[in-house]
Amino acid sequence: MIKLSRFCEDDVISFNLKGQTKDAIIGELVDLAAGSQMVKNKEELLKAVLEREKLVTTGVGYGVAFPHAKTRAVKGIVIAFGRSNEGLDFDAMDRKPVHLFFLIAAPEDAIGAHLNVMAKLSYLMKSDKNRQKLMKAKYKEDLIGDLDAASIGTESQTGERDNGLERRAVSGR
Repeated sequence: MIKLSRFCEDDVISFNLKGQTKDAIIGELVDLAAGSQMVKNKEELLKAVLEREKLVTTGVGYGVAFPHAKTRAVKGIVIAFGRSNEGLDFDAMDRKPVHLFFLIAAPEDAIGAHLNVMAKLSYLMKSDKNRQKLMKAKYKEDLIGDLDAASIGTESQTGERDNGLERRAVSGR
């Protein structure tokens, strides 16, 4: 099971994004990501994420966006997290304001791992309980711990959950 903290360090988290436009938010997220040793070229990363965003919005709905890029500007996968308490128009599929942003940057050859990280984050963010927990998070360590607890998936067959983010059961529907 993927532990998301492997890709998300304290230095790449902000609970107070200031940007008022899609490009400004992406710029802030790239600035955060540049705090990781995995980022080799901040300007090239920014260009790659903006180009990817022009193809189709990464605002998936439910107040969440996953701007991302595969690029040689990074030497490993990086997840930068940012929260906008006010929310902003990010051209989300449901046309609602976006509050939670996960910038995912991966090397060009990290196709499988890149998709696994995106799938895991998408899965976790489908839960309203998980989104609310991230909206209320105050400490970077708590956010990372919550993501890891959900990634590990310690939910028992009796339905008991750990103190991390909720994991939704997969149904055949």
